[in-house]
Amino acid sequence: MSYLPAPARSVALGDTGLTVSTIAWGMWRFCGTDVAKARALVDAAFEAGITLFDTADIYGPDNNEEFGAAEALLGRVFAEAPELRDRMVLASKGGISMGVPYDSSADYLASAIDASLARLGCDKIDLYQIHRPDLLTHPQEVARALDDARTAGKITAIGVSNHTPTQTAALAEFLPVPIVSHQPEFSALVTTPLFDGLFDQAMQRGMAVLAWSPLGGGRLADPQDAKAQAVATLLDAKAQETGVDRAAAAYSWIMAHPARPIPIVGTQNASRIATISDAYKPQWTRQEWYAVLQASMGEQLP
Repeated sequence: MSYLPAPARSVALGDTGLTVSTIAWGMWRFCGTDVAKARALVDAAFEAGITLFDTADIYGPDNNEEFGAAEALLGRVFAEAPELRDRMVLASKGGISMGVPYDSSADYLASAIDASLARLGCDKIDLYQIHRPDLLTHPQEVARALDDARTAGKITAIGVSNHTPTQTAALAEFLPVPIVSHQPEFSALVTTPLFDGLFDQAMQRGMAVLAWSPLGGGRLADPQDAKAQAVATLLDAKAQETGVDRAAAAYSWIMAHPARPIPIVGTQNASRIATISDAYKPQWTRQEWYAVLQASMGEQLP
């Protein structure tokens, strides 16, 4: 039986000199006031082999907290244990303004980056991503703001989140350095990047792909509709074969694609974080991988 190539445990992030784990830990639900508990989650991620930590300035209101709350909580962890900052590749995002909704103007981005650094209590963000495209800002202006922050030493690398390949190409045209990452939604239930050119662009340009919501917004954990149930059944078969749970099988399916998507795992449970590395155990044949895709599509490929 021939399996698809297994992903490495770490990869270079473009030509930045940074190396990242091929699974990331996401902080959308990183919240609360208990710094010891927050640090325990960060430590659990390190123990699981995670070095890429993804947050954003907008993470907070969805948890009934203030704008910037997740960054601020991580900053309090760094204040108690400064050595943790140097062990991770820290990614954050900006460009969403409450009630606007999007602002990537040069002035706003400059202030957003400074505000993120202040909340995090550090002097540099390793990977700074435009969270969503601002349709009212010319990409040349966005590029200028990002490059100004880069040359000032405030950010190391530039990425995009929820951008189309065309929007990404337009921004790249005005930057003197490559865009090193895409962050799309991607899972066995949301497969758009396979068909809209995003994965093709990432492979062409050597960009990392950070896949958010790798469990389909929880629909794979608790499948309710026929499509989710069909996909979950196939994932369960692979999970049973390899002695892992459905989530690990779902992450491994994502990582089997040659664009090498990096699942952003968002669990805030330390025991669940400890099992993240199980995602490296399953191996997929070409036929098995396509079977999951076709179940997700609800039709056979031609």
